[in-house]
Amino acid sequence: MGTSEFSWKLADHPKLPKGKTIGLVVLDGWGEANPDKFNCIHVAETPTMDSLKKGAPEKWRLVRAHGTAVGLPSEDDMGNSEVGHNALGAGRIFAQGAKLVDYALASGKIFEGEGFKYIKESFDTGTLHLIGLLSDGGVHSRLDQLLLLQKGASEQGAKRIRVHILTDGRDVLDGSSVGFVETLENELAKLQEKGVDAQIASGGGRMYVTMDRYENDWGVVKRGWDAQVLGEAPYKFRSGLEAVKKLREETGANDQYLPPFVIVDENGKPVGPIVDGDAVVTINFRADRMVMIAKALEYENFDKFDRVRFPKIRYAGMLQYDGELMLPSRYLVSPPEIERTSGEYLVHNGVRTFACSETVKFGHVTFFWNGNRSGCFNPEMEEYVEIPSDSGITFNVQPKMKALEIAEKARDAILSRKFHQVRVNLPNSDMVGHTGDIEATVVACKAADEAVKMILDAIEHVGGIYVVTADHGNAEDMVKRNKKGEPLLDRNGDIQILTSHTLQPVPVAIGGPGLAPGVRFRKDVPNGGLANVAATVMNLHGFEAPSDYEPTLIEVVDN
Repeated sequence: MGTSEFSWKLADHPKLPKGKTIGLVVLDGWGEANPDKFNCIHVAETPTMDSLKKGAPEKWRLVRAHGTAVGLPSEDDMGNSEVGHNALGAGRIFAQGAKLVDYALASGKIFEGEGFKYIKESFDTGTLHLIGLLSDGGVHSRLDQLLLLQKGASEQGAKRIRVHILTDGRDVLDGSSVGFVETLENELAKLQEKGVDAQIASGGGRMYVTMDRYENDWGVVKRGWDAQVLGEAPYKFRSGLEAVKKLREETGANDQYLPPFVIVDENGKPVGPIVDGDAVVTINFRADRMVMIAKALEYENFDKFDRVRFPKIRYAGMLQYDGELMLPSRYLVSPPEIERTSGEYLVHNGVRTFACSETVKFGHVTFFWNGNRSGCFNPEMEEYVEIPSDSGITFNVQPKMKALEIAEKARDAILSRKFHQVRVNLPNSDMVGHTGDIEATVVACKAADEAVKMILDAIEHVGGIYVVTADHGNAEDMVKRNKKGEPLLDRNGDIQILTSHTLQPVPVAIGGPGLAPGVRFRKDVPNGGLANVAATVMNLHGFEAPSDYEPTLIEVVDN
């Protein structure tokens, strides 16, 4: 369809009325798994969600939230909040971060792009620094992409390469950093044989060094800056492998929280601080935990911490991490162009929208929902409310988070009757699930369920419709399992806690007094995914979805 004949006007749905208030709830990290003691959603008191599941079977179903259903390369790729909200809002499946980078590396296009040409100007006289998560988890980065990038860069003329590693242990097993560092050092040794001066320069654990998000704690970024740019850290080692092994043994820290370290030469001098004339690439494809370091590397005017030195470098991200801020301004791989999202269509068709979450997920229910675009489409039609998240503590300390406050804002927006769509994200099951604290995650799930009840009660009051869903799994399975599905034990016989997302499907429930008689889930979309939710919601607003959207999950049968 050329832009000339493109119209924002949506066709009316033949059987569903317009003007109903829709409460749209996304439970973050709330998947469906077998009930056992490691399923925190099952263990928790969740009468509201239980009632939706047990209520009308034709108004509750599961959808896929991982792998190809959300644009990721394979069915082994767990979903995440970014791609999940992209799919929920866009109504179509777009090739996502990892896949875009895979295409660019496999085709060699990454080395022909503007971003790479820009950093390449530093190769003759400067060092190429690669900063990012050393992991094969596939959520933020992938080790194989780092290896292909450093190999390709050396073939494109990089003579000196320094890798600044961030150890994982969150999306992958704790302790796996040792194997990843061995693999990386073996590949760097191959480059050295070809005359490239290539080695690890610094490192630290992802939750303690560099990879903070949403400006929660700039100290995390500063610890990384000091090691990567200034060459200063409390621990110094001669190799990355020695660093990771010794820090795990001597400090008792896990991979996520390894303290910062630098690699030094025989004279105790750091081997790779970032200096004037160097090139820097942040290698993560996922945006949320790269935005802060990108600001520190790119912004001339920066006041979040004292950088001491601000080297004149050529900096590029693996992708652009924030489309609205145009950050970074240079990047190696272009982002998915997500146009014509459901939110934009609905606003053009008179649907007044309210969106709310707390800081850690506010971007998901707005920016990612709207196709990686900041701000409102039409401020006169939309209101976005961010409730500040707790900072300076881990989320298991206050597992109720801001669920109640989010629900109160949603309730008030619904009861005001000013909005046709009231959309929220309740982060508890995901953010607390990531801490691996099972008891706290049970509390978190109960708090989220209570928030859902408050929103559904308000919908009942105004004669509206609810749609309750999730973006990916997490809290429904908190233990690592073998191929048979049995919990894995460590050497001491303790269960191995799972802190990551899962591959599980997520629920979608519809209902409310405003739901037209005869609306039920179709039986002919068995493999439906998150992207099918957008057309469903558009139908419930009284519109047909655009023809290229993934099909709706509902049908209207004549009673």
